[in-house]
Amino acid sequence: MGSLKVTLCAGAAVLAALTPTAYAADGGTVSVTPASPAPGADVALRISGCSGTTGSAVSDAFVADAKLVGTAGTLAGETQVRSSLEPGSYDVKITCGSVTVKGAIKVVANESGSPSSPPPASPASPAAPVHAGGGGTAHLSATDARAAGPGTVHAVVGLLLAGVAATAVALRSARRSRRPSRTD
Repeated sequence: MGSLKVTLCAGAAVLAALTPTAYAADGGTVSVTPASPAPGADVALRISGCSGTTGSAVSDAFVADAKLVGTAGTLAGETQVRSSLEPGSYDVKITCGSVTVKGAIKVVANESGSPSSPPPASPASPAAPVHAGGGGTAHLSATDARAAGPGTVHAVVGLLLAGVAATAVALRSARRSRRPSRTD
């Protein structure tokens, strides 16, 4: 398990070293991956120099504000660049704890030279129940318990079993009362 931790830490260090750094004005460094995203691209933000463990990154270039989390000193988060954005430089304001870092993100045209088409709309939550099995009780949820309650067949089987049990108890009691008791 120790070598796995070393490998992960080494991979994170290499990734941090290779991640391009965007312009930052207030002492912290802001890393954006990819360094120059196209409209509609997902971006990962990383900031060092923050005093808190949570923060947010706000920009007109983003679809939604990026929520940043991490340890004191380094925060990370993800967001998406607006698909209708024109290529250019956009300001990014990052707030974490008492620190505000201002940076910029450079949006470039995608390979076709035009803004990318918006991603297909998908619901934010399931539109119907998830078919997740249910084990041996799954068939019970599809039937009405009152409509499928005991019928005539169930009643007859129950009465037969009760009769067999009553007969067994009566025969056993009769056998015990006929036995002579032994006294030595």
